Amino acid sequence: MMQAVIFDMDGTLFQTNKILAVSLEDTFQYLRSINQWDGKTPIDQYREIMGVPLPKVWEALLPDHSIEVREQTDEYFLKRLMENIKEGKGELYPNVKEVFTSLKESQCSIYIASNGLTDYLNAIVHHYELDRWVTETFSIQHVNSLNKSDLVQKIAEKYELTEAAVVGDRLSDINAAKENGFVSIGCHFDFAKEEELAQADRVIHDLNELTMVLTELNLAEV
Repeated sequence: MMQAVIFDMDGTLFQTNKILAVSLEDTFQYLRSINQWDGKTPIDQYREIMGVPLPKVWEALLPDHSIEVREQTDEYFLKRLMENIKEGKGELYPNVKEVFTSLKESQCSIYIASNGLTDYLNAIVHHYELDRWVTETFSIQHVNSLNKSDLVQKIAEKYELTEAAVVGDRLSDINAAKENGFVSIGCHFDFAKEEELAQADRVIHDLNELTMVLTELNLAEV
């Protein structure tokens, strides 16, 4: 089995779409209440850029707003996301815990590398008790560059990883794997894009396919 598997969080382990729309609607309603927004909530625009760090999200959705307003928005949105997680409105993708159990039984270490913020990631990990399997969760806040490749490099260096797979649904995950010499496994889930997944070494449509794919990769190396 692979030495380690590094998972993305949003759109890979956690069904962000379950709480995304309601949290974003709450946030833009807040912006309307302080006269900082007029119009529909840009949920479709957000879905297009889903997976990028939140500061870049607000740059895209609020291009004409001040940094102060963007920071206020970021803080409010994060608060709503965490409240919705704690209220049980979110959900993991099917088979997450079963796959984690199988990996651990095979002596494979599990890490999370996400563009999400630390408090948000911790809320998910604690609510679903993922730390029973996950060695450590890394937020994009852990690297100054806001680059997921650098985040994966940080994990590799800290835990002296020489062989690993990066599992995620977006191009940033695939590039993070390639730039660190790891295998990239794309997840054809909610936010995935065909043109991005085409660059992955392998593509899965359900997490329960992961163990088989990792086994095949190991056999190919023999």
